[in-house]
Amino acid sequence: MGGHVTGAVAALADELPGWVSLLRAPNPGPMTLDGTNTWVLRAPGTEHAVVIDPGPADEGHLNRIAEHGPIGLILITHGHADHTEGSARLSELLGGVPVRAVDPAHSINAAPLGAQPEPLDLPGLVVRPVPTPGHTADSICLHVSYGDDQVVFTGDTILGRGTTVVAHPDGHLGDYLTSLGLLSSYRGIPALPGHGPALADCAAAADFYLAHRRARLDQVRAAVAAGAHSPADVVAVVYADVDRSLWWAAVWSVRAQLEYLGVGSGESEPGVSGLEHM
Repeated sequence: MGGHVTGAVAALADELPGWVSLLRAPNPGPMTLDGTNTWVLRAPGTEHAVVIDPGPADEGHLNRIAEHGPIGLILITHGHADHTEGSARLSELLGGVPVRAVDPAHSINAAPLGAQPEPLDLPGLVVRPVPTPGHTADSICLHVSYGDDQVVFTGDTILGRGTTVVAHPDGHLGDYLTSLGLLSSYRGIPALPGHGPALADCAAAADFYLAHRRARLDQVRAAVAAGAHSPADVVAVVYADVDRSLWWAAVWSVRAQLEYLGVGSGESEPGVSGLEHM
């Protein structure tokens, strides 16, 4: 359970609901998997769609999103650039459509969602923002229902493959474990992530993530007890099965783990604003 995870952590969803469309951005990579998932929601019979996470500032991708118009609202799961870089341009292409995020810095032409946002009653849909800090301080999931259909858009809190990085110092492992505990209550509801394929059961994925994190913490405790004195030392022991080209990202996660255990520095690594999984 504590080893490097690269596959899906729960059963894949058989299909998406008919009112949900996936547009995957052309930004694949080790930390973005197949690319950022942009989600377009439109309840049957309604005029305006809702977009979740416009993704990078790729003009072709943004034009593909705009073709699904009219669009009435853009929502952001968290502020990393691979989810938000295209927000302002998409809003412009759509004539100033509002963008709402927890962080005011990523909200455009609208009030931010805030730390404890109210449900959004949209035409045909009910969107309930679920604060899930941990990956970043501003991370939210979006529990969306259309009639009896329900899905949870998990951003980078839960991915379709692998596990996510805790973006220390903005992210916090204690908050992340609490958020996973909250998501474990969404039993039997599909998880539609910010990267990777849709999962059939949000709670099953959250349960796996919790067990994985606890196993990693046990490994970090053991490494420190055996004499590992720095994040790099811990990475060399705990993440030995991870490709060395990703160890710099593992150092970021280890800093969060050491802080959680009360034995780490609060320093962050430079140049790591848009990572996804570790």
